Amino acid sequence: MILAKKRQKLTSLEIAISGERASEPPSVWTKIEMDYRLAGDLEPKAVRDAIELSQFKYCSVAAMLRKTAEITYRFEIVS
Repeated sequence: MILAKKRQKLTSLEIAISGERASEPPSVWTKIEMDYRLAGDLEPKAVRDAIELSQFKYCSVAAMLRKTAEITYRFEIVS
């Protein structure tokens, strides 16, 4: 929805997520890596801005997890 508002034409989106948990109970997440793979007629800056808005403004899950975990992301625009 964010990309559509930026007039970007997204045709597909895949997100692969991996992470690490603490070795001691409670086994909270300590590190989360998100790999975005997008296709369409997209500008890299618009994609980066959309991901950051989703991560830092709109996603309550990310806000909660960020209290114990380092969340990183990267993205790739494919043809």
